[in-house]
Formats: sequence, C-alpha cells, structure tokens
Amino acid sequence: MAYAIAADGARLHFTVEGPSGSPAILFSHSIGCDSGMWAAQVKALSTVFRTVVYDTRGHGLSDATGGDYSLSTLAADMAAVLDAAGLEKATVCGLSLGGAVAQRFALDHPSRLECLILANTGSRIGSFESWTQRIAAVRDGGMASIADMAVSRFFSSDFASQHTEIVDAVRDVLVSTVVDGYAGACAALRDSDLTAELALIEAPTLVIGGRDDVSTPPSQTEALADKIAAGRHVVLDAAHLSNLERPQEFSSAIVAFMTT
Repeated sequence: MAYAIAADGARLHFTVEGPSGSPAILFSHSIGCDSGMWAAQVKALSTVFRTVVYDTRGHGLSDATGGDYSLSTLAADMAAVLDAAGLEKATVCGLSLGGAVAQRFALDHPSRLECLILANTGSRIGSFESWTQRIAAVRDGGMASIADMAVSRFFSSDFASQHTEIVDAVRDVLVSTVVDGYAGACAALRDSDLTAELALIEAPTLVIGGRDDVSTPPSQTEALADKIAAGRHVVLDAAHLSNLERPQEFSSAIVAFMTT
C-alpha cells in the first residue's frame, strides 16, 4: 500500500499500474467516491499507459483532515501524488470534484501537465447555498442522510435498475466516507468558481459530458470546453458517473484523445 505525503503531512493513498516509462495518466474521482471507481479504466488502459489512481483527501484510505478544503490544497495533493509516483508530468483525468481539482491543477501546476481530461464537471459546480446545505445535512445526520439523493444523481434510472450491484457498491463507499472529509470537499466546491480563469488553461483538453447528467449537464460541459482554448467536447449516454455507466466508451474517448 503506497502513500504520498501532502504538504501538511496528510497521507494520500495511491496505486500505480502499467509499464514504466509509458505516458502517464492520473485519475481523480468524484466527491463521495474513491479510487476504486476507476477500476475499468485502469484495466483497459494500463497495458499502454502508466495509470495512477488515488484517494482524494478525506476519502477512501487517504487521511480525512478537519476543516474546509480548498481546490488549491487538493491540487497540491495531486502534485504530491505525482511526486510519490516518480512522475514529473502526466495527463490528468478528473470527474466531478476531481475535474474541478484538475482545472485548479492546470492553473497552479501547468508545467506538470501533459493533457487534461475533464469529465462531468464544470468551472462552477452547484451553488454556495446547495453545498452549505449539504455540509449541514451530513454534519447533522451523517452520510446516510444524503445517500439516496446523491446516488440518484450519480446514475441514470435505466442503468440503476439494471446494475444494482454497481449502484450498491458506490452507495457503500459514499456512506463509509468520513463526514469531515466529505464536508471538507463540499467546502472546496462551495468556495470555488474557475470560470474567469479557464482561458488561462493552455493544455489540450477533452471535456466529457453525460446526456442524463443533472449535476453538470451537457450545456455546462460544453461551455467548459468552449472556454478552454484547446478544448474539445464529447457527450456519452450516461448520468454523472459516466465512466461507470459507459466504461468502454469513456476509455475509448481517452485513447482517441491521447493518440490523435
């Protein structure tokens, strides 16, 4: 089990697969999930790419430090994971919260970025009020109090009814997430709006949207791609966790982007 050490001493769990010396991709997951959500992409891509997955601060096997998190702190954590994995540069793929962190990483650490893949995310996700309410809910009632609502937004209804084992596994991870870690990540999204800075991102960027995504709908992902100079946009037939609903299409979109 490998850990990177963040600037404040927090431990960040990560794993590396794939041939040494190959182009590297670092994957950053959604809020309330963990690095296991990338299993299908690691399996599909690690024969050709060096894949790195990690648990965001406050999630999975990484430390859940107290207090509010910021995107800059989470982006610095991402850089610490690259350091621990022995990588100077990588393509970064982030979904939802991970996509917001990836945008901040592109702005704060541009020399360490090859390409950028932003899935089911936006320059602004939700509102100050919605994240404030979410923090209050988990602090008052625990993670189970928001599980039904969150999971219903993660998946389209058809997928959820046909793949209960995947939905149940994601729900289990969400409910087991430490309240302090989840609330800290909510604060990072509550306090961030990257819209005015998007034009500063110079890396080639693929934005992946989900046709049934109510959290970051295609209009939002398309706007994100339009504001990045080297951005391109694709939409998958999925809701918010598009990499789980459409794993083959998601992985194929990455390969096409990175090899053309």
